[in-house]
Amino acid sequence: MHRRMILPLLFGLIGAAILIGLGSWQVQRLHWKEGLIARAEARIAEAPVPVPAQPDPDTDRYLSVTAAGRVAGAELHVLTSIQGEGPGFLVITAFDLADGRRILLDRGFIPEAAKTAARPPRDLTVTGNLNWPDDVNASTPAPDTGRNIWFGRDVAAMAAALGTDPVMLVAREDTGDGIRAQGVTATFRNDHLGYAITWFSLAVAWLGMTAAYLWRIRQRTI
Repeated sequence: MHRRMILPLLFGLIGAAILIGLGSWQVQRLHWKEGLIARAEARIAEAPVPVPAQPDPDTDRYLSVTAAGRVAGAELHVLTSIQGEGPGFLVITAFDLADGRRILLDRGFIPEAAKTAARPPRDLTVTGNLNWPDDVNASTPAPDTGRNIWFGRDVAAMAAALGTDPVMLVAREDTGDGIRAQGVTATFRNDHLGYAITWFSLAVAWLGMTAAYLWRIRQRTI
């Protein structure tokens, strides 16, 4: 091997090793994220238990629970849509538990035309899952309080608006009044496979460019 080829070869091999290492790290992250999703889905399907005395957003997210109480008073409406049906709203209301606590209840979906329909107070036993949804970010518009339209389920802000604890129970069984329960799904961003493919592709391209450059050096030295 000509001495002029040693440095480009080392540079090419080190660069490819770094890119392959980054791709391998993303594969590890992919397996970790898939494990999180599997555990969350298993928890969602567990047998329901009573609502904990002090629910924690980290340890109790997706916990399957059942609770008896009463819905009454104001509702908050979260703009959403269902594929094939068009726009509508999620109905969020205060839920006064039998033990005296007050939490948020996501009863589910109503079509747009049912937004102003009367929904009288009622006693309910609700089975569902605790959740602190990641619906709101920096680009989410502020609620239109005049029209009672929210653009994401902001648990803290909704709890303040309805005077409840910052805890949301998402019903997975219908609670009447034509509201269709939507339940919860395990929502974790999982782009690691795409990132891994990108890094491995860059490694292949890097090696290809290195080989082409070494070939040009060899041709000059023949």
